[in-house]
Amino acid sequence: MRLLWSMFRLQVLMTLRTPDTAHVFVTTPLYTLVFMAITLHSDRHDLTGYAVLAPALMALWSMALQAAGELVNQERERGTLEAMMAAPASYPAVVNARIAAVATMSLLSFAEAWLVAYGVFGVVVEVSHPWLFVLCLLLTVAAMAGTASYVSAFFVLAPSARVLQNTLSYPFYLLGGVMVPVELLPHWIQPLSRPVFLSWSAGLLRATLTPGLVHDPVRGLAAIALLGVLGGVGGTTLMARMLRRVRRTGTLAQT
Repeated sequence: MRLLWSMFRLQVLMTLRTPDTAHVFVTTPLYTLVFMAITLHSDRHDLTGYAVLAPALMALWSMALQAAGELVNQERERGTLEAMMAAPASYPAVVNARIAAVATMSLLSFAEAWLVAYGVFGVVVEVSHPWLFVLCLLLTVAAMAGTASYVSAFFVLAPSARVLQNTLSYPFYLLGGVMVPVELLPHWIQPLSRPVFLSWSAGLLRATLTPGLVHDPVRGLAAIALLGVLGGVGGTTLMARMLRRVRRTGTLAQT
């Protein structure tokens, strides 16, 4: 645990020094400006919560996905990947801890989105169910890290993670219903959204912004937690299998 905590802190420092990973903190206010402008121009003040949550959730997934790919690529470029594999600590556990650090840092994007809505448009987005909001947010970060670790296993085999990163960004935004609720998507797409934890997170977080009773919050929280655990366990297992394969074929440091 001490080693994993050290890797967590190390990744926080590395992220602050890496523009490629931290660029999300620049794009989040811009996305918020666009979504808020569209919402207010359409005179849909009831959707301002959607416009604020969407760029923040996009930032969470973008940073986690970016970290999942860059961790492997950076170690390959520095020539330290083999040393990390040979270290006593479990490499999948180290990767999970570092991705969790990035996912936790991405929570700052929520503060950015809220500040832009208030500072530029004078809109205060109130959270009607703060405790449920915080709990859902924490589970979302954990699920984000678990899912990203699953994706990072494929980056061990991929010479470059850029193509896979770009491929997985916007489809997840759509299937996750980060701006448009899943219920408004075409019927044939909706079943594809349920295995995506973002669809549960986005729906529950939006519900916490509105007054009144939140419909079946336990089901939503359980779905986020379950999908996050499945992603983390699956990612750890797949990473171990991928490592055995690249060791056997001698392509561990392939660039």
